[in-house]
Amino acid sequence: MTINPTPHVPSPPPTPSAAGGPRSTRLAATLITLSTVLVGLMAGLFFAFDVSVMPGLAAGDEQTYVTAMRAFNKAIDGNPLFGSVFLLALVAAAASAVVEYRGGRRATALWVGAAAVAYLVVLVITFAVNIPLNNELADAGAVEQMKDFSIVERFKSTWVTTNILRTLLCTVALTALARATLLHGRATR
Repeated sequence: MTINPTPHVPSPPPTPSAAGGPRSTRLAATLITLSTVLVGLMAGLFFAFDVSVMPGLAAGDEQTYVTAMRAFNKAIDGNPLFGSVFLLALVAAAASAVVEYRGGRRATALWVGAAAVAYLVVLVITFAVNIPLNNELADAGAVEQMKDFSIVERFKSTWVTTNILRTLLCTVALTALARATLLHGRATR
């Protein structure tokens, strides 16, 4: 029987790969923070429409409703800051999920990924329902000459309902990002 003169020494834990190093950790934290702020801004915008803008418009006459919605849509459509926030919220969340996953922080990546999916649904709803209604309203002709205000009823039912859904989905995304922020902090201490 031979005796091994070298005692068994456990292997040291694996060192983080370049994908999970300090730069990756800082990038992930920055992306989570950025996506949280951007999704929060969108949730706030949708919520403001839910609780003040749309109920306020519904209390007035149809011509005022059409005129105001056209003005809101024109202001939002032509605003590069809004467009940046609207689209970058998804980009930042998706990028954060990838960086977290590659950094070995799978639970954090899952929560950020869930936020990205919820916000992606917001974009799909916006492009499939809200924007077409906005375009239909814009193309309805001069408000003084409008005889058919059925578009207002579609706004009061469909547009308002989908906006509430967008608010809820943004809130879900925001909650997931808050959880991801907590997990990221715990994982990188």
